[in-house]
Amino acid sequence: QVHLVESGGGLVQAGGSLRLSCAASGGTFSTNAMGWFRQAPGKEREFVAAISWSGGTIKYADSVKDRATISRDNAKNTVYLQMNSLKPEDTAVYYCAADRSRYLGTSYYFTSEYDYWGQGTQVTVSS
Repeated sequence: QVHLVESGGGLVQAGGSLRLSCAASGGTFSTNAMGWFRQAPGKEREFVAAISWSGGTIKYADSVKDRATISRDNAKNTVYLQMNSLKPEDTAVYYCAADRSRYLGTSYYFTSEYDYWGQGTQVTVSS
């Protein structure tokens, strides 16, 4: 079992930046591909970014392309999501997720691809 805890969310003005963190425990973190998703009220949970076990493969949703950077530090068992130029549309609860596989599959953008989820951290962007 892999336990994930997100942190770093908060209230920020439009145009600002946040760095979200996801700390993992209870598994071999370096063997897990990781993803970030978000869910706004009344919306489905949507894909944001994903990274393979080594960081060699990275994917982003079009909605955050050029504004987000996903990275991981396997020595610290932590994955990060740096978000810049934040927009009110980015307001959501952000979740990190772990895949049992070390690689990103063809369905990395679907929630059903992942096996473990964190509790989420709230990001609110004011206009």
